[in-house]
Amino acid sequence: MASTDALAEYQRKRDFRRTAEPEGSTGRGDRPEPAFVVQIHDATAMHFDFRLEVEGVLKSWAVPKGPSADPHDKRLAMPTEDHPLEYADFEGVIVEGEYGGGTVIIWDEGTYHSLSTDRPGREIPFADALRDGHASFCLHGGKLRGGYALTRTRPGGDGQRETWLLVKKNDRHASAHHATEPRRARSARTGRTLKRVAADAAADGPSER
Repeated sequence: MASTDALAEYQRKRDFRRTAEPEGSTGRGDRPEPAFVVQIHDATAMHFDFRLEVEGVLKSWAVPKGPSADPHDKRLAMPTEDHPLEYADFEGVIVEGEYGGGTVIIWDEGTYHSLSTDRPGREIPFADALRDGHASFCLHGGKLRGGYALTRTRPGGDGQRETWLLVKKNDRHASAHHATEPRRARSARTGRTLKRVAADAAADGPSER
């Protein structure tokens, strides 16, 4: 379970009396491998949210163009606040006026394992690899499979945001396939599009608590 401090920024930005997003207190139980999830978020700017379970939270990056299976594509990934593990199950509408207001669907999900090693080739803890600015991992998802790497390209500070690149490794799962056009994409859980999720939420009435 994540510490209170780890989710402080996430919780500060949200009014849980209004948003249906999880507050982050129960965790998701023990799994043999850590989870990953990619959510499409139709907020002010449409983007994909790429999340990896690390040290009891979901480390998160906004990827404007979405992950690619093509090793030639270098996808900009902007880090966002840590999210609770329960967020991997979130699909729905964040009400207007709340942080990140808009529709969210689960585009892909699964587990991953670390491929991060030091220069002599010894495995290093994945959290340490991320802190050092370069982490390699293998995804086991419905859409995303095989090796990927996240590399920090700008450390942030002095008024600049930290930036990373998400790149596919050239393995047997590599292809020229790109992420689905977001508005046509379907949920990995329910098969619904963003439009359908928004319509269902409207039919159900306000989601405020």
